Amino acid sequence: MTTGAAEGIIRRMERVHRVVVVGAGFAGLSAIRTLAGADVAITVIDRRNFHLFQPLLYQVAAAALNPSDIAFPIRSVLRGQSNVERVVLGTVTSVDVEANAVDLEDGTRIAYDTLVVATGATHSYFGNDAWADSAPGLKTVEDALDIRRRILLAFEHAERRPQDIAELLTFVIVGAGPTGVELAGALIEIAVDAMKDEFDLIEPSDARVILVEAGEAVLPPYPEGLRRSARHQLEEMGVDVRTGTMVTGIDETGVTLSSGERIPAGTVLWAAGVQASPLVAMLPVQVDRAGRAVVAPDLTLPGHPQVFVLGDAALVDAGAVPGVAPAAMQQGRHAAKAIRARLAGRPVRPFRYRNKGSLATIGRARAVADFSVVRFSGFPAWAAWLAIHIWFLIGVRNRLFVFASWTWSYLTFRRGARIITGLPRAGSD
Repeated sequence: MTTGAAEGIIRRMERVHRVVVVGAGFAGLSAIRTLAGADVAITVIDRRNFHLFQPLLYQVAAAALNPSDIAFPIRSVLRGQSNVERVVLGTVTSVDVEANAVDLEDGTRIAYDTLVVATGATHSYFGNDAWADSAPGLKTVEDALDIRRRILLAFEHAERRPQDIAELLTFVIVGAGPTGVELAGALIEIAVDAMKDEFDLIEPSDARVILVEAGEAVLPPYPEGLRRSARHQLEEMGVDVRTGTMVTGIDETGVTLSSGERIPAGTVLWAAGVQASPLVAMLPVQVDRAGRAVVAPDLTLPGHPQVFVLGDAALVDAGAVPGVAPAAMQQGRHAAKAIRARLAGRPVRPFRYRNKGSLATIGRARAVADFSVVRFSGFPAWAAWLAIHIWFLIGVRNRLFVFASWTWSYLTFRRGARIITGLPRAGSD
């Protein structure tokens, strides 16, 4: 870009309404796209240069997909949208709501007329942060690759030390929400199908997968019938499901349960809790226990209508709106429509969440689906899950690659992304 073109962009941004969107996840990207054609100048700020399709992140962890299959460069996504003036790779370190500006880690200050905070969430260990090294969660590409490495190394270590197979091939997953359920099913499939006949001294199918949930059922947000179906499908696959059981200790050698039982385990994975992005703590707003901003009915900060907080960063309607991708996208569209309404001098309506259904996959031809008026499980739910996730992926290439990978895996029972990357844990080699 020439110096003259850059100066032209700066002059336009000074002339029109400036919208700064922090975070290009589901909520942020939905807001940006809904603002297409509006007389605004949009600046997008993200710590990563790609949009990540998080619902399929567990498939990267389970060696079914590669990171590039579920990620798409932000600049490529938005290059055809003329009112996106800047895409900035950076981390917001402070928000000045009085001066209407955000500051980046290098000291850069970016002014706004409207700010959209859609920075998502990170892991929460409920005050037990020391567990993080022993029980990684799943929120980023790096998390997924680390988990994939730990899973695959567990089998390699068991092949070298078959006398320790009982511990090395015990996998404990803490938390039986969608991520925990999906990981549990995927681990069983890796052990039983993907690695069959590949080792000399061990049988991968001897692996033990234990799913621990403090609540009384798996998939707590789902209707009772689907919760029972999900548990039955998991147990049918061979997952040891422990509900009504809290984890009181985690270290490199396993977990301790509230009952006092000690489970030696080579791999522990965390899927039990999330915490809003640290950026929310910089805002002048009340937060809940998970660090989410308690927003007004129109998704703005109380007393600061120029600031919207969306997605996992926001507590909407006292928690009645779930922290899932469809809800985040609806919030993004609402924020964009509210900005358009303000510019046109129209009143802004409160946000209304429309529950279009929920799906959770458990394994090959196993899933549950809740579409309010109809609920079903098994193969039809699994097929619906596949179709919906492919549809919402960004980019034709990604859709084709994921469809091809899933088709190949379904026909052959194999997984094509079983590459061990990264350094081994200290003492594991």
